[in-house]
Amino acid sequence: MTATEQNFAVSEQAQSFLSRDVHHLFIDGQRVPAVSGKTLTTTTPSTGELLARFAAGGEADVDRAVIAARKAFKGPWSTWTPYERQGLLTRIAQVLDERFEELIQIEALDMGAPISRLRNSKPALMKMLTFFAGQATNISGETLMNGIPGNVATMTLKAPVGVIGGIIPWNGPLGGQFWIIGAVLASGCTTVLKPSEEAFLSVLRVAEILHEAGVPAGVVNVVTGLGRDAGSALAAHPDVDRIAFTGSTETGRRIIEASTTNIKKLQLELGGKSADIICADADLDKAVPGAAMGVFGNSGQVCYAGTRVLVQRSIVDEFTKRLLDFMETQRVGHSLDDAATMGPVISQPQLDTVLS
Repeated sequence: MTATEQNFAVSEQAQSFLSRDVHHLFIDGQRVPAVSGKTLTTTTPSTGELLARFAAGGEADVDRAVIAARKAFKGPWSTWTPYERQGLLTRIAQVLDERFEELIQIEALDMGAPISRLRNSKPALMKMLTFFAGQATNISGETLMNGIPGNVATMTLKAPVGVIGGIIPWNGPLGGQFWIIGAVLASGCTTVLKPSEEAFLSVLRVAEILHEAGVPAGVVNVVTGLGRDAGSALAAHPDVDRIAFTGSTETGRRIIEASTTNIKKLQLELGGKSADIICADADLDKAVPGAAMGVFGNSGQVCYAGTRVLVQRSIVDEFTKRLLDFMETQRVGHSLDDAATMGPVISQPQLDTVLS
């Protein structure tokens, strides 16, 4: 691998957003400070320099965000037809297409992913939004005639769940937030998002852009802060109907425990240990780069990263040589370097974690 270090500029739009004195919470369509007035700081992984100061949200902030989300859920948003929600999602896709470069520059500086990798993620995001736009008009119940003895029909009608709490990981917040937002907008729910304190700026920016694109106030809210403060409060809040969480198994267990306050519906994507299996008849021209980037893609910061490579004994030597040759072609650099294929990890690992 080779490494580079240079200075890189960002667009005027991205710079205008990043240069704010404090990045406030986004609640009920407005930027508001934390009730406590406290703030935290975050650095850019590429250089370790201060990137932004942001509101340290807590229980009181989560509460007012949930109140705003509940109000929006019961308000005019509840009267939107499936076709109106579909039109909104289509419009959002168009706006994000136009603002994509600004968003990936913010994401690259905040999270550390190479700009080239983020740029290549655009088709997936557009497909995701197209999928959810289609789902908006494809949500239906069913009728079962004579389902029980007698002349009786059984009918199911699907309705929006209510307020969704979304706890988003740091390893890809720009795209990851739309697995929650897309479903929320398609179904007529509302949401309070709690992004990681490690990477959250693209989530705040997207919330503002969505509001500008026509998402009603209170439908999408963002509370930044530490997990033990804002995240725990969101998981336990009695007026949150569902929690969607991606992260560690340990935190997932705590969310399950917190859900008992009102028996929340849960959607948990937790960590694992994945393997690539390379058989002797594999096409090594494809298997080698596939296995390598299965480990090193996103600098290895993926819950399903192929961190074990199981190779059939007869091709171990050839596979290993090719793998080493491939890794020599990779370029480690600043996240805004178009030539970089790998960026930094998001934070300095703790020594006791590395040695354990």
